[in-house]
Amino acid sequence: MAKMTRNDVLPEVVEYLAGGPLPGVIGGQKVASANQETFTTCDPGSRETLAEVYAMQPADVDRAVQAAQQAFDKSGWPQLSPNDRGVLLHRLADAVEQRKKSLAQIEALDCGKVYAQAEADVQNFVDTTRYFTDMALHIQHRSALAVARHEAWTVRAPWGPCGFIFPWNFPILLAGWGLAPALAAGNTVVIKPAEDTPLSTIYLALLAKEVGIPDGVINVVPGLGDPAGAALAGHPGLKRMSFTGSPEVGRLVGEACGRNLVPAKLELGGKGAAVVFDDVDLPQTVEKLVQAITFHCGQVCCDATRWLIHKPIYDQFVSACVERLQKVVVGYQMDRRTQMGPVVSEKQRQRVLGYLKRGQEEGAELVLPGGAAEVDGRDGFYVKPALLAGSLDNVAAREEIFGPVAYLTPFADEAEGIRLANQTDYGLANSVWSSDWDRCYRVAEAMVAANNWINAHNLFPLGVPYAGMNKSGLGGGVLSVHTLFDYWRSTSVVRPL
Repeated sequence: MAKMTRNDVLPEVVEYLAGGPLPGVIGGQKVASANQETFTTCDPGSRETLAEVYAMQPADVDRAVQAAQQAFDKSGWPQLSPNDRGVLLHRLADAVEQRKKSLAQIEALDCGKVYAQAEADVQNFVDTTRYFTDMALHIQHRSALAVARHEAWTVRAPWGPCGFIFPWNFPILLAGWGLAPALAAGNTVVIKPAEDTPLSTIYLALLAKEVGIPDGVINVVPGLGDPAGAALAGHPGLKRMSFTGSPEVGRLVGEACGRNLVPAKLELGGKGAAVVFDDVDLPQTVEKLVQAITFHCGQVCCDATRWLIHKPIYDQFVSACVERLQKVVVGYQMDRRTQMGPVVSEKQRQRVLGYLKRGQEEGAELVLPGGAAEVDGRDGFYVKPALLAGSLDNVAAREEIFGPVAYLTPFADEAEGIRLANQTDYGLANSVWSSDWDRCYRVAEAMVAANNWINAHNLFPLGVPYAGMNKSGLGGGVLSVHTLFDYWRSTSVVRPL
């Protein structure tokens, strides 16, 4: 197992990673795959193997969905009062918080995420779980309807087994965003984690059993996208499906769910714009955008990757960005000096490098070269931050790169800034930067995306809906009361008077 430079790996983490092949978790039991097939997950910062994991097959996915249905029918989980169910979910949140350092080490090692960011992701899981658990205590399940000559009401109830396919960039955080509302509403779940980063999800399921969550309420089927992910997305036994990932795979998931008429929530990619006007605090704005594009090596779907800069400050802004990005410390994710770690895999590194090459071939100016990075003593998947500039028709300005690469272009006035921001097939998240509040409000409301921020980027306060539109997703969002309602079906009851 890879050595750490920040501090020693905790004994619990060493024991966990050495206990392979790590299992799936079905019906509360550790299980091997039906054909005993395994895969390995590696440390992106060193390429060293972290653990061997059983690769679940379609038969295993079917067992997991059946276990989730059995738990829904027989464990009593959906019939528990919100308070009693909340006791168990709070115990899970408490247990995760108590093991935060262990889970953060697992997440950092598996994702290549800077340790402090991984620790924040674990805390985010804790906070999100508590948020939805407490919210469920205060929702009225029955709502009377004012209907002439009839007694009428609606009642909310959990759906049943819900499927989740999570990506590799935020495994534990996104588990909180998805599982917390589904479980708080009384559903059971089957999770297929990304094959690059399955370790924290398996750990979470084992911890859930430890704190008393009934067997079969949380099931995990690690494995490859095909066959495990495809089998889950296409399983007719699910009542709801949630997928977070690329639009290309999202279409396949939506198609598979559509054949079974299973509602699908698709949280997909983005190509966000930061519209920067000439009245900003330039050093502060540069700092915030540099932090955004280098956070988790730019592997963030809602990131600002198109920087639209007001012409009067364009040259000054670009120069300041280059100077700041050149100071970013690229290194091993467990080294406390590191500001940006590796991308998740060699495949992802080649994707980033490939877009830099294609962008230049299509005429983009290479403002800051980027490219592969070398880290002393670490043979990992490292890249340098990069800046391109030019027409937004360029492939590097149109398509999601998922790396520390921003694309710059100038704009003349507010109308052009809005037009350029909306010149994309995506619709996830943008930001506007100005000291003129009226202008900020106008621009934020005019940009076509589900999430638009003012003088900041990547804001996710609990209680504010976060979703996508156009190529960035459909089927509902996360982080708000509406999310909890997504995981209840609604039935109307009517009696003539």
